[in-house]
Amino acid sequence: MNRFDLTPLYRSTIGFDRLASLFDAVQTAEKGTSFPPYNVERFDQNNYRLTMAVAGFGEDELDIEQRGGTLTVRGTRQLADSDSESASFLYHGIAARNFERRFQLAEQVRVTGASLDKGLLHIEFEREIPEAERPRKIDIAKTLAA
Repeated sequence: MNRFDLTPLYRSTIGFDRLASLFDAVQTAEKGTSFPPYNVERFDQNNYRLTMAVAGFGEDELDIEQRGGTLTVRGTRQLADSDSESASFLYHGIAARNFERRFQLAEQVRVTGASLDKGLLHIEFEREIPEAERPRKIDIAKTLAA
């Protein structure tokens, strides 16, 4: 059984239909490749970091795009002269293949920055809660007795 039946959820909620497509996307991603490896860190309720191991890729070979609720990270390797087919490897353990990784983001999560340091690509995220959805204090009015 690879699919979830969300029919009971739809009977009692409104606006959660995106949840079904999110489950499908996660199941599809799990069947895909695991390259490159990555970590997802949470610093507090509103700040996250995605760290991907992209050894051998330069800044000009990496592309990060946020479109709607999907973050796509692509790596397109430009072969150097030393990487040509004429090279004779005694052991070839460093992956030199192109990749594309997709991540589903919550509605209020946006990318705030990215950096490449020592073969690790760091992408920073922040959850922006609109003012209308933030908790607010309601004052109780005092009534004067007549």
